[in-house]
Amino acid sequence: MKQRSVLVVLFEGVQSLDVSGPMEVFAGASRHPGISYELRTASLDGAPVRCSSGLTLVPDGALADAPAPDLLLVPGGTGTRAPDPALVDWLRAHAPSARQLVSVCTGALLLAEAGLLDGHRVTTHWSVCARLAREHPAVEVDPDPIFVRDGRLATSAGVTAGIDLALALVEEEHGREVALGIARHLVVFLRRPGNQAQFSAQLTAQTAVREPLREVQHWIAGHPDADLSVEALAARASLSPRHFARAFQAETGLTPGKYVERVRLEQARRLLEDTTDGVTGIARASGYGTPEAMRRAFVRALGTAPAEYRRRFRTQSV
Repeated sequence: MKQRSVLVVLFEGVQSLDVSGPMEVFAGASRHPGISYELRTASLDGAPVRCSSGLTLVPDGALADAPAPDLLLVPGGTGTRAPDPALVDWLRAHAPSARQLVSVCTGALLLAEAGLLDGHRVTTHWSVCARLAREHPAVEVDPDPIFVRDGRLATSAGVTAGIDLALALVEEEHGREVALGIARHLVVFLRRPGNQAQFSAQLTAQTAVREPLREVQHWIAGHPDADLSVEALAARASLSPRHFARAFQAETGLTPGKYVERVRLEQARRLLEDTTDGVTGIARASGYGTPEAMRRAFVRALGTAPAEYRRRFRTQSV
């Protein structure tokens, strides 16, 4: 049996789900015959740490005493806002020796501070992407995907995205059936593709304050194949088209057209990933009308055609 060692770094203000989510995935893999992950947690001095939620975690020991791991995982949390210089120094000295280096959420800030992300494409929690790019211009920050792989380095977006990344790492090493079994046990999707956006269209936009506009937002999400012209949507809100368009953008941050475009793209991506429906039917159900119109939208937004997107990201069990 080949054993893989995993070391999870703990610190004051760590996000507990960034720690427990990936650890549950690796522990789940170890329940399969022939697979073993040795999981260890460590803080700088080996003392318990208080999570951002108030939960206290007791590490297995001190970082100075921890053996060099195969996989070093650095979680995020409020403790990354003003990191302990001693922790950054430890990462700078020891992280390069790990075969795989993984960050979850704002753990990327710690790795960047240690100079470990320079020249790499990474992601992190949406709220700190701009900060990471501004403070570390040598790092290529991609704010959209839920996780990014760049050689031995893997970075994920906020909190639960660490589970998606851990499932991807297990699937890569031990196969889809093992990862699928873990996902079923944890009652999570296997697996959101890494390039899936951190936000759905509804979350990307602000929620409108006025009830008629909120109702229109919800209606668009449930009816991407309907007539979603400004005139039709304005009529649903009992506003003039001009007033509706200005109010919608003012309250959501997006024009009606841009919001509809994101909803339709999200619907088409979901159907391509999760169903065996034909492209023509998906184009119609997503409001594009024709496969060619959907293809143009995909190439414009994602740089790839729907057929290629499905080939790369469709859930294999459908």
